[in-house]
Amino acid sequence: MSRLPFEAFLALRYLRPRRTFVSVITLISIVGVMLGVAVLIVVIAVMSGFDQEWRTRILGFNAHLKVFQQGGFVRDYPKVMKTVSMNSRVKGVAPFVVGPVLVPSTSDEDNSHFAVPALLGIDPVAQATVSVLPKSIQAGTFDVSFNRVLIGSEFAANMGLHVDDRLNVYSPTTVGQLKKARDDKEARAILPEELKVSGIFDVGYNEFNANFIVVSVEKAQEMYQLPEDAVHGLQVMLTDPFQANLARKEMLAVLGPNYFIKTWPEERPELFNALKTEKNMMFFLLFFIMIVAAFGIVNSQITFVVQKTREIGILKALGSNNRQILALFLSQSVVVGVLGVGCGYGLAMLALTYRNEFLRFMNNVTGYELLPAAIYQIYELPAVIEAMDVSIICGTAFITCVLAGIFPAWKASRLQPVEALRHE
Repeated sequence: MSRLPFEAFLALRYLRPRRTFVSVITLISIVGVMLGVAVLIVVIAVMSGFDQEWRTRILGFNAHLKVFQQGGFVRDYPKVMKTVSMNSRVKGVAPFVVGPVLVPSTSDEDNSHFAVPALLGIDPVAQATVSVLPKSIQAGTFDVSFNRVLIGSEFAANMGLHVDDRLNVYSPTTVGQLKKARDDKEARAILPEELKVSGIFDVGYNEFNANFIVVSVEKAQEMYQLPEDAVHGLQVMLTDPFQANLARKEMLAVLGPNYFIKTWPEERPELFNALKTEKNMMFFLLFFIMIVAAFGIVNSQITFVVQKTREIGILKALGSNNRQILALFLSQSVVVGVLGVGCGYGLAMLALTYRNEFLRFMNNVTGYELLPAAIYQIYELPAVIEAMDVSIICGTAFITCVLAGIFPAWKASRLQPVEALRHE
């Protein structure tokens, strides 16, 4: 004797493979659910991987928090750094001076090629606690002493620069002096700062590699005519970047109303919001695969109810109530959902495990680089399997399968024995 309730026992018996059209439809429904779940898990995991990859690269160069003071720059910054570092959530603090500069190309005789990067002044010792920059030197050395400068790999390629080359840098102060001399019609030369390239960095993000040059904080203070104890702001690295808002609230309570703090999502809201929106949109768009599979379940169940009309009549005549008939046919949808979701999860884990091997295979077959490293700066397909995402996908897929079987099961439970057996 089977220990299963007779509703589940009959449901499994009816679902045994037979050479009938209903069995084919049921199999297609299971495959549809499986593919829907697998595609959703793979796509969401890959998008989560890209999100984490970009976040890691951006926050590797930009800290989690930036502290500013009303008036344009932070005065007595060593004291403010000490106050900020006392917060238990803080991992590192470093001062910075940042602003646009004008750099003419040294390879053009007429200096017709210009770049307008951001000049970043750093403390080389403190910077190691808030940034990957000291560990990202591609050529040369990490040296910003005296008139030495670090440049990004893209900036170096665009300007034709190498280690030990020299470049002229016009700060806004220098440009202002040039304009004043022209307006006053003074015949005096305003010379730019001449800096020597000591190293070329690659922080894994093209925008930073192309748009930043790095000097010491003292040199930046000199070029922007800041007092010795003043910087534009402080970079703060946290032990947990997702506690940025809480850390900001705690710091502002100590620093006072003259300060304000920007968190890392506020620094680049368009990028992080775009990634989040794309992830949500992909979930809703790909969930239509599940809707198609649900229609297959409805179709197979309705056909199955029609085929089993005589059996329903017999069960009703033997004393089965509406709830038992409903449970019998609803159990079939549950089994289809369990099989489809389970197989889909297994297929997704297999695909994610061998995703890079499949990517290389497709590159060889098509002859195209499907993930151009020059664009994405990523050589392997990232993926992050988040338990919450998998739970939501599998849960909604299973619920969809069950809901798809409610109407046919309800119709079967409403059949009267006389009507079911009338033509037998």
